[in-house]
Amino acid sequence: MAYKIVFFDIDGTLVNEEKEIPQDTLKAVSELKNNGVEPVIATGRAPYFIKPLAEALGIDSYVCLNGAYVVYKGKTLYKRPLSKETIQALITLAARHRHALVFEGEHTYFADSENHPFVTESVNTLKVDQPGHDPEFWKNNEIYQMFLHCESHEEALYEELLSQLRLIRWHPLAMDVLPPGSSKAKGIEAMLDMLGISTEESVAFGDGLNDKEMLELVGMGIAMGNAHEELIPYADYVTSHVDEGGIYNGLVKAGLI
Repeated sequence: MAYKIVFFDIDGTLVNEEKEIPQDTLKAVSELKNNGVEPVIATGRAPYFIKPLAEALGIDSYVCLNGAYVVYKGKTLYKRPLSKETIQALITLAARHRHALVFEGEHTYFADSENHPFVTESVNTLKVDQPGHDPEFWKNNEIYQMFLHCESHEEALYEELLSQLRLIRWHPLAMDVLPPGSSKAKGIEAMLDMLGISTEESVAFGDGLNDKEMLELVGMGIAMGNAHEELIPYADYVTSHVDEGGIYNGLVKAGLI
């Protein structure tokens, strides 16, 4: 199979635990582009969180916000915001339980609470600037994803909203809030459909539980050597650790470099 496009997760895939891009990964992506294959970032993060990384790798195509916002070569192809009704319902329930929320728009993001410790601690792990404070931001802006800050034993408090949204835990104190049915795979499908590329002609690399659908969708799903053990059954191939040439070796295995 001649693969035409490769999707890469970020944390634990393109970057290591120190949030650094290994030199062999930079080399691998450069060789991939030189061979005429399009590299695409596929992440739960917002576009403004990944700009430095994308620039360092020379990538201008991405599936962001767990599939809710898709850009190809700098052009926005697909958007799927949360409904205002769903946001209002979540705000009401979160306020009842005193849980902080963060609203992720197209160009920036804001929290509904100032200096909330759960927000500070979880966002610090992303190595990005803390959100501003604007509890009304969602009213006049499209919101593609939210952070709901609560501990795992409190997730059941939100079961009544699961028909209106999807929750994915990414930190002990935080979950992503997505439109129902959203995933990286859905965003990838939208991009492939618009480009006229079949799923069989695509490859994906990932390491986390939110990469399951993505690895299942593509023609060749590659799990990193450092991947969560529950992801491994969904992969066609397990490459080496992110710090041990994982991306480079995986692209060699796929016959792309």
